[in-house]
Amino acid sequence: MTQRALDSPGEKPDPLPTSPAPAPPGGLTTAEVAERVARGEVNDVPVRSSRSVTEIVRANVLTRFNLIIGVLWVIMLFVAPIQDSLFGFVIIANTGIGIVQEWRAKKTLDSLAVVGEAKPAVRRDGVSAEVSVSEIVLGDLVELGPGDKVVVDGTVAEADSLEIDESLLTGEADPVTKRPGDAVMSGSFVVAGGGAFTATKVGREAYAAQLAEEASRFTLVQSELRSGISTILKYVTWMMVPTAIGLIISQLVVKDNNFKDSVARTVGGIVPMIPEGLVLLTSVAFAIGVIRLGRKQCLVQELPAIEGLARVDVVCLDKTGTLTEGGMDVTEVRPLNGSDEEYVHRVLAALGGSDPRPNASLQAIIDAYPDGQGWGVTQAMPFSSARKYSGAAFTEGDGDASAWLLGAPDVLLPPDDPALTDTGHLNEQGLRVLLLARVRGELDAPDAASGAVPTALVVLEQRLRPDAGETLAYFAEQDVAAKVISGDNAVSVGAVAQKLGMPGAEHTLDARRLPGDRDDMATEIERNAVFGRVTPQQKRDMVAALQSRGHTVAMTGDGVNDVLALKDADIGVSMGSGSEATRAVAQIVLLDNSFATLPSVVAEGRRVIGNITRVATLFLTKTVYSVLLAILVVCFQVEYPFLPRHLTLLSTLTIGVPAFFLALAPNKERARPHFVRRVMRYAVPSGAIAAAATFVTYLLARHHYAGTGALDAETSAATLTLFLVSMWVLAIIARPYTWWRIALVATMGLCFLVVLMVPWLQDFFALKLVGTTMPWAAVGIAAVAAAVLELAWRLVGRRFPA
Repeated sequence: MTQRALDSPGEKPDPLPTSPAPAPPGGLTTAEVAERVARGEVNDVPVRSSRSVTEIVRANVLTRFNLIIGVLWVIMLFVAPIQDSLFGFVIIANTGIGIVQEWRAKKTLDSLAVVGEAKPAVRRDGVSAEVSVSEIVLGDLVELGPGDKVVVDGTVAEADSLEIDESLLTGEADPVTKRPGDAVMSGSFVVAGGGAFTATKVGREAYAAQLAEEASRFTLVQSELRSGISTILKYVTWMMVPTAIGLIISQLVVKDNNFKDSVARTVGGIVPMIPEGLVLLTSVAFAIGVIRLGRKQCLVQELPAIEGLARVDVVCLDKTGTLTEGGMDVTEVRPLNGSDEEYVHRVLAALGGSDPRPNASLQAIIDAYPDGQGWGVTQAMPFSSARKYSGAAFTEGDGDASAWLLGAPDVLLPPDDPALTDTGHLNEQGLRVLLLARVRGELDAPDAASGAVPTALVVLEQRLRPDAGETLAYFAEQDVAAKVISGDNAVSVGAVAQKLGMPGAEHTLDARRLPGDRDDMATEIERNAVFGRVTPQQKRDMVAALQSRGHTVAMTGDGVNDVLALKDADIGVSMGSGSEATRAVAQIVLLDNSFATLPSVVAEGRRVIGNITRVATLFLTKTVYSVLLAILVVCFQVEYPFLPRHLTLLSTLTIGVPAFFLALAPNKERARPHFVRRVMRYAVPSGAIAAAATFVTYLLARHHYAGTGALDAETSAATLTLFLVSMWVLAIIARPYTWWRIALVATMGLCFLVVLMVPWLQDFFALKLVGTTMPWAAVGIAAVAAAVLELAWRLVGRRFPA
């Protein structure tokens, strides 16, 4: 289920019940777990990563236009030859393709969802082990650490400076300190400290499950492309109904023709008004995108994310885990103020042993100084992104008491401290520096950091991701502005970015100097590229400031300090090794932790959006000329010039087959807004020109031909003109030309030529050019229409820019 569905600002959940009784410190026994499973007290909420097969079939088959076409198809099967019913078989084939592709996408999503599924640690029989979320039972003792998501409702049993962020549920951004006996809600996550809680509500009774009952990852909501197509289809329906009624009256009542032939021509006028393939092709393009990205270990949790990332013009990157790998190495320890180096090493070793859930910086210290025994921990303060430091109080081996802080030098030291000069030089080399300081008073005092005595600088070297430089270069080539937003020192982050060749990396800014006003903040963010000492709330504010300037913002991250910004960004991208909380709120999860996968996601989105915009013009050109031809036929009181077989042939060669290949072709153009306007500005003039040229040919043919077979000859001439004009529209849309695009257009033209030349195909499609005068006249009219088309497209491009 999608964590985006968990937002409920302003609403607070009902208090959780205190039953069942708290789990013993060792957790449930195997026998107790078995009893609860037998009673059905299991967290059995189905996590839907995609629509079910039944829903896929229903969504592809039971559409408004399939219903209309189905009724017309049944009518045609009774009144006309089978070739006039080909459009029905085409719809069946297209719908089948749509079902198969979406089913393949479903399988891809389901398999990736299993790989990326959270595995909470549950204590049973006194032993901690990871289990699937669906295996948690009522009364289980679930352990928590920084970044862990609370997967079921419960009551805190153990708390070690446990701070939980409930913003996804309540809208309140400030973390809440939890103590034993306090309630925790599913959907919240740990930002600092650790502990364990007893599960009191599982399955559908859990708070998050109730909020997200109908949520699904495979969703097409919040998509400009899909909403735009829906808008177009709504207008098409409004045009189609009165036009179809007029056509029916004209062909069946006004004209005294053969009844079956009149019905066939009426259906022939109604069917092409429906852009049925457009919806199908969009679904297929999205589904194929999911499959392609799935092969690259990229989990798309919300389908519009493919489209959204294609529209991104600013990508905000968290340094740790994105530009750099998670691990770090201690390269140097510099004692300050005459401190004894051996004593400093013992302090660092003790600090490493005080935190059961160390972050990357502390883990590097543990690796360098593993022997943290001998000192007793009397108090511990886990690292917090908001504070920028952690701490611990000890009883030393000789019985002395001491308290220490480890964190950002520029936060713990006054601005004029000489140690900051050394720190600045190290930061300029891209190194990360932590300050070890001795606390004078109590560790948990509000002003513990003020007056702390600097003891040593700990220098850490970060491991750069080998593929980060190429990815940053890709974004620069694609006009996507990259902004590095980090909690580390701005100079250090800028040095890392410069090592990777990031454009604008020399423009760094300490986020503590960012203005509070949103507009002023947006100006500073647009002016600079690297930001340091950014708090979690500031990350969120920075995303909002960019969005206020009309930017489409993507945010990457892997830590709990990124969750708020990931949630508010247009597109949230999480690393697979990131915390459960970040994976829960992100729309895209890079399961292989490779930042280099992002260009593939951007390219896939651009391919889908750009190509669907192209082919939508083809489909809607057909709708426009079909509606206009029907109106002209009604106004001039003449027979409709085409049978369904003619328009099936034209649609297949000028729209169906070419659109399929064009929709799957590479396309690097950044997606732009106003989909409906951009499509209709070309489709309307193109359809009008095609309809006018076709009807002129038809009227000339009516005056030229007479006697038996005249209507068939008139239809053939009109079909030739409409095909040539439609081919010219296809040729324009296929630009810029590549060898395969030229081959595609040429092949479609050759197929039509074969139909005109092979006798049995002539008979099958009722197409036979009579004489030379009208066929050449049809070609001439089509040539004039093609010239007008070129002029119209250029005028539209200048007068109505996208």
